[in-house]
Amino acid sequence: MRKQAYNVAVVGATGAVGNEMMATLEGRDFPVAELKLLASARSVGRSYEFKGREYQVEELTEDSFAGVDIALFSAGGSISTRFAPAAAAAGAVVIDNTNAFRMEPDVPLVVPEVNPGEIANYRSRGIIANPNCSTIQMVVALKPIYDAAGIRRIVVSTYQAVSGSGKKAIDELEKQVLALFNQENEIPVNVYPHQIAFNCLPHIDVFLDNGYSREEMKMVNETRKIFSDDRVGVTATAVRVPVFFGHSESINVETERKISVAEVRELMAQAPGVELVDELEENLYPLAIDAAGRDETFVGRIREDESIANGLNLWVVADNIRKGAALNAVQIAEILIREYL
Repeated sequence: MRKQAYNVAVVGATGAVGNEMMATLEGRDFPVAELKLLASARSVGRSYEFKGREYQVEELTEDSFAGVDIALFSAGGSISTRFAPAAAAAGAVVIDNTNAFRMEPDVPLVVPEVNPGEIANYRSRGIIANPNCSTIQMVVALKPIYDAAGIRRIVVSTYQAVSGSGKKAIDELEKQVLALFNQENEIPVNVYPHQIAFNCLPHIDVFLDNGYSREEMKMVNETRKIFSDDRVGVTATAVRVPVFFGHSESINVETERKISVAEVRELMAQAPGVELVDELEENLYPLAIDAAGRDETFVGRIREDESIANGLNLWVVADNIRKGAALNAVQIAEILIREYL
């Protein structure tokens, strides 16, 4: 007999994504019996309200998961590597928002609008991986095109909000903007290697031997895994921009067969999780400030790439903390309890 409510743990509860996970669970009325908030020792004692009750943050240990049904992790890859197996061993299903397990062959990498059937494979290790935030919004937008016309190659440039680096980066952008407007001599630079205010940094995560950043290679490898298609060519350039919330992406796609702009617009209008915003005569197209706080992935500026036979260009925007992290995890949990637990 299926449970009516589930014990849920949020690991990294005090962070930006952890906070959003709690808000998403409450906003979508997820059937939570008991909520356990877990973080490092320095956060113990902080309290958060959830569905009218106060919950205190507890210290994360290997013994934190007794009786937990679902554990949502968003506290960094090293934390997930250490504690996610302990949670799974205790009987919880882990939905992990870090890079720790994404490319493990026996861990499903899931975007519910794209490959929900992969959730069934959680039984192998008790862990389901959330993709990178930039990958999530891209594959949500491209899945209808992939199904309708096939995709040979993707060229993507991202324009990523500072919230992707956490609360410290949000605070630093705010401090830098204030310092510049106040004409202060010293501009605080701690989170990024350069000033981010009024600047663009083509540098997200560490650089690898091939000249790409790890963020860029995440998009390459995760896209192929999610589509279960290693034939798709993917190349990415990831850029950090002075925006608080909402990642934007310029995506160029070469399809297997010709597909018209009208067909693509029709596909996007019907696609789950997508909102089409593409009325150029009214200057309507996806904007990060409009996507902030929203669940949808916004798609616009759809046009043919006139330099190749089967080319398309799209502009795709989503809230990286919501759909790019918390919402995707909770959507996985919703399917999990509906079909598997």
